[in-house]
Amino acid sequence: MVRANGAVSLRELARVVQTSEVTVRRDVRALEAEGLLDRRHGGAVLPGGFTRESGFPQKSHLATAEKTAIADLAAGLVEEGEAVVVGAGTTTQELARRLARVPGLTVVTNSLLVAQALAHANRVEVVMTGGTLRGSNYALVGSGAEQSLHGLRVSRAFLSGSGLTAERGLSTSNMLSASVDRALVQAAAEVVVLADHTKLGTDTMFQTVPTDVITRLVTDEPPGHDDRALTELQALADQGVQIAVAGPGAGSGPAGSGEGGGSAGRQSGRPGPSQGRGGGEEGLPLPGPRRNHPHPPGGPGSAQLRTAAVPLAEQQPGRVADLAPRRR
Repeated sequence: MVRANGAVSLRELARVVQTSEVTVRRDVRALEAEGLLDRRHGGAVLPGGFTRESGFPQKSHLATAEKTAIADLAAGLVEEGEAVVVGAGTTTQELARRLARVPGLTVVTNSLLVAQALAHANRVEVVMTGGTLRGSNYALVGSGAEQSLHGLRVSRAFLSGSGLTAERGLSTSNMLSASVDRALVQAAAEVVVLADHTKLGTDTMFQTVPTDVITRLVTDEPPGHDDRALTELQALADQGVQIAVAGPGAGSGPAGSGEGGGSAGRQSGRPGPSQGRGGGEEGLPLPGPRRNHPHPPGGPGSAQLRTAAVPLAEQQPGRVADLAPRRR
């Protein structure tokens, strides 16, 4: 399956061979020892190390349900009439399909797949960068793409990548893609990273967005046994990244409505000192966000953020709960 698709998830392997993920993980570990594949969080890929990047057909087979839930939740952050940047990737493509329902939206992108998803949206304006087509991920890259972004200003950028760590932030395996992503970041007041749990703790060759520039991470629920992903989430929260975890059933409401996409997941972050846990309880005295937000949390179509010092592993799926920075 790895040779055919380039990548495969442990969940899909377990379903195909009709066994448990624990058994599959053990066998994948043995195959890696023989040099036949490389393990990744939640799956396996063809051998290649830091410099190898899977193409779109391979990436589209990994963590599909997780990417859908992430896109549902992220769409709830976008309001009518906004101007946003959406980068290249399979998760951002899923987001674009939901943004087609947000009226008055302007989307700037270097991704042909994102533009295609929005092509028939009557009330969405699509602005594409220039550049050279990179066929492996259907994205425009190079100096033409970067120069077309000069002077641009939007409310937020939605980006994906190959890996995410608290130490280096978001990274990718391709230098040209990394350079364009950095230009996209410069155009936005906020940076929202969309990354499923298989990318947490994975570090690839070229840094695109350092951790202190990431405003928010939208991700899915890591498996309980994935200590590395859980540890990475806590480390990101400790550095001030607002974390929204998409739970089961995310996105039952329309994009931009605040229903489903904004409420089915669990939100976490660093609200101001005046925000509490709800119900009149006193909130943790945490510092506010690191940058000025044109659309503050809690506005129409955005996810409500509350604070609660609850470890991620103990939270209940589908509830609003938070991953707060540890107090030393």
